[in-house]
Amino acid sequence: MAMPGEQPPLAAPGSDPTSERSPGLILVVATVGFVINFWAWALLSPLGPALQKSLGLSSFQQALVVAVPVIVGSLGRIPVGALTDRYGGRIMFPIISFASVVPTLFLGLVGTESLAGLLVGGFFLGIAGTIFAAGVPLVSAWYPPARRGFALGVFGAGMGGTAISALTTVRLVDAFSTRTPFLLTSAVLVVFGIVSWVLIRDFPDRTRPTEPFTRRLAATLRLPITLQASALYAVAFGGYVAFSVYLPTYLKTAYGLTPSDAANRMAGFVLVAVVLRPVGGWLSDRLGAVPVVAGALAVVAVCAVAAAFTPDLVPVGTIAFLAMAGALGAGAGATFALVGERAPAATVGGVTGVVGAAGGLGGFVPPLLMGSLYAQFSDYGLGLALLAAVSAAAAVFALTAVRRPVVAR
Repeated sequence: MAMPGEQPPLAAPGSDPTSERSPGLILVVATVGFVINFWAWALLSPLGPALQKSLGLSSFQQALVVAVPVIVGSLGRIPVGALTDRYGGRIMFPIISFASVVPTLFLGLVGTESLAGLLVGGFFLGIAGTIFAAGVPLVSAWYPPARRGFALGVFGAGMGGTAISALTTVRLVDAFSTRTPFLLTSAVLVVFGIVSWVLIRDFPDRTRPTEPFTRRLAATLRLPITLQASALYAVAFGGYVAFSVYLPTYLKTAYGLTPSDAANRMAGFVLVAVVLRPVGGWLSDRLGAVPVVAGALAVVAVCAVAAAFTPDLVPVGTIAFLAMAGALGAGAGATFALVGERAPAATVGGVTGVVGAAGGLGGFVPPLLMGSLYAQFSDYGLGLALLAAVSAAAAVFALTAVRRPVVAR
């Protein structure tokens, strides 16, 4: 039975052709789409040091270039999540993928020749980052609560698309030209857009809200889980995003690594976070999401303190950053397991959009802050110390305010 303000399913599950799709197939296709779109979303990050040199950018301008796609991809998740609740993932996945082709081609053909081109192209490249808000409600609807945390963790591992960018972008530029990674990614986006239209189906019994977007957004913001998960995700996923876009610059500046070596190490950071994200969801299914996310954030705080002293990269620095990567990945997975536990089914897309936006915004601020602090003090220690303090505060918040579910009135 549909709730007030929701549209009932058009047909019974047995008569709906969507029932022919299995949850496993939907999860695989959605995750692949997440990987590809995040690959496109992260194309500018590995090129940051080279673009700074070729265009004579300041540290702040370089940080702004890699951060712009993050903020657009973050804020864009709010309408995308609401649109997914209304129209479904089958519509939104192809639309986002095809729309992301335009800025990717623009950057490949002319956008990297000036700061203005990078900012314009990066702004619209942010569209690719909104795919997350379409995937969570799609996947969540296909899985029962007891398996939802792990399924969302597997889908969340699609953030590993940033690792593909880190591993291939600089190599493709060195081997061919600056255009190559953008043109290649554009072609892959087109292929996936077609595949997603053919294979993705929405869960047969999903309900469709009919109320206006603004009213649904207001109702979503009144849910306690929305603001609680947003605060946690801003730290967990925000920290991951910040490092995935700024780590090459940090390693080059703080440790004197070459752009290629820095990109490879950033890829290692991303891969560890990707592997641990499903683990965070799996542990949440068994232990509960709150203790998992609190424990992960506590690890982040400890590792950030260690990294703040700029220890030798081998072994202390590497251990600190990889442990931090794993904790950020697990914490992000646990946060969306918490959303799966507490968000009403018909609002998962809206909640995901707001929480995802908070996570992306959490990743937008640190690169700018790190660039500004380094320009002022020629040291990154203060920025990492701030990360430690925020992570510790978020862990305490999880164990206190978030520990007991609060029912919205």
